Amino acid sequence: MSLRTQKSDARVAAKARRARAHAAYKGLGGGLFIQPFTGALHPAPGQVVAAYVAKGTEADPSPLVALLAEHGCQIALPRILGPYMALSFRLWSPGEPLVPGPFDVLEPGGATEAQPDFVIMPLLAFSPDGHRLGYGGGYYDRTLEALRAQKPGIIAVGLAFAAQEVTNLPVEPEDEPLDWIVTERSARAF
Repeated sequence: MSLRTQKSDARVAAKARRARAHAAYKGLGGGLFIQPFTGALHPAPGQVVAAYVAKGTEADPSPLVALLAEHGCQIALPRILGPYMALSFRLWSPGEPLVPGPFDVLEPGGATEAQPDFVIMPLLAFSPDGHRLGYGGGYYDRTLEALRAQKPGIIAVGLAFAAQEVTNLPVEPEDEPLDWIVTERSARAF
C-alpha cells in the first residue's frame, strides 16, 4: 500500500476519532485547552500568536486566543493565498469580522501581515514523536518550513483532543514536526 493511500486511510479513521472526542466534550464549553497551554507555554505580551478559527469538529482555540489577547499577545489568523503556497498570517483581534476564504475557512479581511512567534494549528491526528496528520493540502507543512527558515525559534503547537493520538502515523519527508502538542489533558514537548 502506498504512503498516499495509508495517509488517506488514516485521515478517514482520524476524522471519526476526532468527531467522537468533539461530541464527548461539546457540552463542557471551549476552555478545555487553556490550563494545559498556559501551564507549559508562555507567550509574552507583544509576541505574535497565530491560531485558527475552528471548523467542524476541530479543537476550538477561541477561549485560549481571547485569553492570550487579554494578556497582550498579538493574535494572527491564517489566510490561504493559493494552492501549493505557504499561509500568510494577518493580525486580528477577537471580535473583528472575518470573511470566508477557500475551503470555507474564515479569514481576517484586510489585516496587516505578521510573522508569528507561535503557531497553533489544527490537525486530524498526532503521533507520540510529534508528527501531525493534516488534511492533505500541505499548507501548514510549507508554512512551517518557510517560517523555520526565517525564524528558527518559532514554536509550532498542535491543538487536539487526547483521543487524536495514534501510534502508527504515516510520515513523509516533507511533513514538518510539531514542537508541542496541547490536549485537554496536558501539554507535551517533542
